[in-house]
Amino acid sequence: MRSDRLLCTAYMLTHNWATAEDLLQESLAKAWFAWPRLNEPEPYVRKVLVTTYVSWWRLRWRQELPSDELPKGLLAHDMSGGLDERDAMWRALGRLPVKQRAVVVLRFYEDLSLAEVAAVLGCGIGTVKSQSAKALAKLRVDESIMKELHR
Repeated sequence: MRSDRLLCTAYMLTHNWATAEDLLQESLAKAWFAWPRLNEPEPYVRKVLVTTYVSWWRLRWRQELPSDELPKGLLAHDMSGGLDERDAMWRALGRLPVKQRAVVVLRFYEDLSLAEVAAVLGCGIGTVKSQSAKALAKLRVDESIMKELHR
């Protein structure tokens, strides 16, 4: 199983490395009970990860608002350029509703098919398509992204 990939997925959902590690740890603990019955544990753990994230967001962090600023040094290891665009994209992704953010992360970062995203989120393919379309429409008109792209 690729725990580093799962950790990156958790980070893309939470935008915080410590919270991502906690989320992955709790998801692996939940999946542990089903482990002997799993033929392929990674898709199952990914589903538990997203479900746990949505539950955390609903129960614990409803009062918190996403920050408009990406912490300094978060992407310091990548000096390939385009940090302003990446920062704008991270902030825009953080402003998406939880389900839309989950769809974008699973569909475009994890590169899952529509059917796989639907299975992970426990919804229909039509829901994945509509949530994806809504999220992409919001990202296309996001002012912070447009500002960076037209510099």
